[in-house]
Amino acid sequence: MLNYIWAFMILLGITVGAFTGNMGNVSTETLNSAKEAVSLCITMLGVMSLWTGLMGVARGCGLMEKLTRIMMPVIRILFPTLPKDHVVNEYIASNMIANILGLGWAATPVGIKAMKELKVINGGKTAASVDMCTFLIVNMSSLQLIPVNIIAYRSQYGSVTPSSILAPAILATTCSTLAGVAFSMIMRKRGDRK
Repeated sequence: MLNYIWAFMILLGITVGAFTGNMGNVSTETLNSAKEAVSLCITMLGVMSLWTGLMGVARGCGLMEKLTRIMMPVIRILFPTLPKDHVVNEYIASNMIANILGLGWAATPVGIKAMKELKVINGGKTAASVDMCTFLIVNMSSLQLIPVNIIAYRSQYGSVTPSSILAPAILATTCSTLAGVAFSMIMRKRGDRK
């Protein structure tokens, strides 16, 4: 569906440019945007490499294991029906830690592993379990202490103080996470009553 929306917007822009006599501007801006996209990708690749590397170091020195143990009480509250010694707990904790540190790139692979394990626990059903929905809500709302993506974007586009977004980002993601967790717990209790 998204492909159709993008295709429609591109065709609409070209059509408007042709009818208004601005095809030269459309061509120029298309090339400038392509150049800017490549430059942004290179910047983001550097940021991603740095933080993914730091996550690898944290995992290698045992820090992730310690953080996972610290996260277990939160995981038990959010996912009370999961088996305590199942590997999915480690995947969920790693995903949450990576998201808290603003490392969406590092969070994605373990998030996919967590979802696959949750599907196995769900008996391979095609309908999502309550735990799968809870994980998705927590993952999407994700509290972030360091919004790496936004800081990198702001830096790329010439912001004088790219990290000035920290306090508003922490406030916004805290509110979204609390709302997501509250919604998830209400829906879990509602489901338990049925």
